[in-house]
Parts: sequence; C-alpha cells; structure tokens
Amino acid sequence: MAALAGLLTPMRVVVALALFGVAVALWRVAAGDAPGQVAAQGAGADRAATLELAARDVVIAGQRPLSRRLPLSGTLHPLVQGQVVARVSGEVLELTRREGEAVEAGEVLARIDTRAQEALVASRRAELARARAQLGIAALELEQTARLRAKNVIAQHVLDTARATHDAATAEVELATAQLRLATIGVEDAVVRAPIAGVVARRFVEPGEKVAVDTPLLALVDLTRLELRAAAPAAELTAIAVGQGARVRVDGFGERVFEARVERINPVTEQGSRQVMLYLALGNADGALRGGMFAEGELVIERSAPVVAVPAAVVHHEAGEDFAWVVEAGALVRRRLELGAARGDDGAVEVRAGLHAGAVLLAVPLEALQAGTPVRLAMTPDAGSPAGGAGPANAR
Repeated sequence: MAALAGLLTPMRVVVALALFGVAVALWRVAAGDAPGQVAAQGAGADRAATLELAARDVVIAGQRPLSRRLPLSGTLHPLVQGQVVARVSGEVLELTRREGEAVEAGEVLARIDTRAQEALVASRRAELARARAQLGIAALELEQTARLRAKNVIAQHVLDTARATHDAATAEVELATAQLRLATIGVEDAVVRAPIAGVVARRFVEPGEKVAVDTPLLALVDLTRLELRAAAPAAELTAIAVGQGARVRVDGFGERVFEARVERINPVTEQGSRQVMLYLALGNADGALRGGMFAEGELVIERSAPVVAVPAAVVHHEAGEDFAWVVEAGALVRRRLELGAARGDDGAVEVRAGLHAGAVLLAVPLEALQAGTPVRLAMTPDAGSPAGGAGPANAR
C-alpha cells in the first residue's frame, strides 16, 4: 500500500499540470486569441495570417477599347397609331372589333345607317337629270339661234345670249355631277374600314349610338414597331447622331435585351429640364411589347482608344471613393481609382488613374480586409483574363 501511494502522488501532479495547461489555453481563447495565433505563439511565431488565393480569385487589369454609353429611360409608344372617326352622321349599326383584337388594313370595322345618305343620293341624281335636260334645251336653242343669225334674221346679241345660256346649263350639269359624287361618297363612308393593320386599343362608341361627323369610333395601334422617347442632356448632343444603336431592357421582361436605333432627334430642348428628346425605334415583330411600358437602356455614343479596363465587380465604393484591392509585392494594397465614362459590353469599366495594365486585383468579396495582409497566389492568372469565379479564398 505504501508503494502504491508513492506511485499515485506523481500521477496526481501530472494530471494537475495537464489540467492547468488546458485552462490557460481556454482562457486565452476566451480573451480573443484565434486558434491559429495560439498555435503560432505556442510555436514561437508572431506573424500575420497569409491570404492564399487561387487563380480564379484574382483578375488582371487589361488594356482594350471600350464604349462610352449614355443612360436612357423612357416610355414606349407605337410608332404608327391613330383614331378611326365617323365621316358621316347617323346611327351606328355595327362595330365588328373590340379592344385587343387584331385588324387588317381595309377590313370593315363599323357600319353607320345610310338611309339619309341614300335619300340624298337620289335627290342629287334627280338634280343631275334636270340639269342635263336644261342643257339639251339650251343646246337646241343655241343651234337654232346660230342658223337665224347666219341669215341675218336676228341680231348678234341674241346669239350671244343663247351661247351664255348654253354655257350656264353646262355648268349646272357639272355641278350636279359633283354633288351626286359627294353624296355617293357619303354612302360609301358609312362603311368604316381600317386605315392600317394593327390592334384595337380603344372602342369609343357602341351600336345604337348616334354619331356626328368626326366622332371617334375606334383607336388603332401598330405594335410591329415601337418608339422609345427618352431625354438626353443637351451637352451630349455633339456625340449623338441618327442611326446610333442602343440596348434596352423593358419592365417585366427580366434580362431580355431589345435592340433600338436612334431615328430622330428633337431640334429644341425641353422647357425646364434643358434636355433633348430622342426617338429610338424598336422592332417588335413578335408583338411582345406594348405601348406605355417603361424601358431603360444605354446608347453607345463613342468608342474609346485602348484604355485600362477591369470588371466592375472588383471596384468598391466607400465614402464617395472608388477603390480596389491590388496584390503588390505579396501583400494587399488598397488602391484609390479614378473611373472613366467608357464601358464594355461585358461590364468592364475604364480606369483613368490608380492602376496600370497587368495589375493583379482581388476578384472575390471578402470581409474585414486590411492593407498589408500577406498574400500567396496558388497559381498566376493569365494576363487579360476576365474576373474569376466566386471561388473561396483561404486564409492560412
């Protein structure tokens, strides 16, 4: 028993020392020391953690031409639209189309009661017949008067009077003919036809209503071509020209891009804003777009000479300053940037100052970065490579 007690005493000492060591380690962790720091200090190393990056975690600043783009926004309007109006007065007998229905050019859209017009046509036809009869009588009188004058039986003024009467009768025939044609057109206009191919946007009257001349019946729009009306700063007019292309997105169509082209430029500025209205044409062959939709896009107004370009994702904004994290001499450097107006179709932005071509930039979002953090690249990316994927960066 004495020998066993002698063995247990040293073991108790060892266990106590071990428990004390564990307690010290837990206290240091609770005090805020990271496990890696504890391990490093335990090993006698007092250096900062190294940020290990793969090739996909960085991007190389390249040099290439970019486009300067002007933001645009506005409302879509049908390029061809109009109202169908009544050309004669009367009761609407029939309307063949409703809102949203497509119509063809020349298609019958409405019929108006023609009884009054038909009576007018009959009246004009009778007047024409009477005028022709009067012309016949005047022609006979002129012929007889001319023969008598040739024999010196009558005076010259009698012949002149007969000729004037004949001329007046001829004019009456021409007038009656024109009036009959007008009355006939009125009967034809009672059948209302579509002036253009399109879609009915609005129906103003219903069958049974009485309408006067020029009363709106239907509104038609042609959706095959739409127009974006957008305001642009007057200061940019020197760079804007008819024929320039734009890429626009429309609310409700997600990331779908529609091609547009500048068709017209208003010659005067808008009062108050001093901006100039641009009119851009959009093709809409599938009829997906509608008038009144809101659209946003960019107008390509200039293409730059080769400039330093980086993906927009690597540029950060803080306190009104643009900056990027650059890897230099194996450490992170916060580099202030001055951006230009040029933009690339792939989202690249122009850097006017703060970077040079070939600079290595951090392309993944990491929290709590500090300048001077050591960096080790697992693999050097190719020059001019785009932004890497969102692969993780490991701090070792």
